[in-house]
Amino acid sequence: MSAAERSGRLGIGIVGAGQVGPVLGAALAGAGHAVVGISAISERSRERAEAMLPGVPILDVPVVVERSELVLLAVPSGELEALVAGLAATGAWQPGQLVLHTAAEYGIGVLAPALAAGAIPLAIHPAMTFTGTSVDLAQLTGAFFAVTAPGPVLPIGQALVVEMGGEPIIVAEADRPAYAEAVATATGFSSAIVEQAVGLLAGIGIEQPGTVLAPLVRSAVERALRRQPPQP
Repeated sequence: MSAAERSGRLGIGIVGAGQVGPVLGAALAGAGHAVVGISAISERSRERAEAMLPGVPILDVPVVVERSELVLLAVPSGELEALVAGLAATGAWQPGQLVLHTAAEYGIGVLAPALAAGAIPLAIHPAMTFTGTSVDLAQLTGAFFAVTAPGPVLPIGQALVVEMGGEPIIVAEADRPAYAEAVATATGFSSAIVEQAVGLLAGIGIEQPGTVLAPLVRSAVERALRRQPPQP
């Protein structure tokens, strides 16, 4: 029986101990799943993994994949394609195994080597910024997650998002680049503009410029978000 057909909890392995992987792992553990291992290379990533997932063994990537019913690939998007292909070349992927990546710009196409080995592909991206700490767990509640998956297994992706406290939104494979551009524009542009404004106020001697600007920025963003986009 494949992982997709099981009604019980999943054994989850996490590849990547950056700011996203340990947080999502902790959220899924909180929903009753078992995190069976996580890969972490740098000292900082090891400390993050131990803080967010105490008691979870830190393992090499192939061992994480071997032990897992669901493999969560939380690595930089530029590393994802080579990682998936490399694991396929070593025969690491298993039939019926769920493989989930968190890169905004990719759908399930980047997981084709795992799919060819019989794995079940999911692309799930949380539309929020992460600190890699327990603060993020509260912010997951009500956050929106872009979900891309083959039709028959789309409910699995949606259910995982709900278990993490999020709201799933379906994004088609062809629309992932546009979705990623929207996310990058919103986060990058807003951060740059706010930092510039804070610097200007600091430059004229205003103390705590971020606190001064916070109500203005929030109201301006909320007003912009309420506007209806123009009809195509």
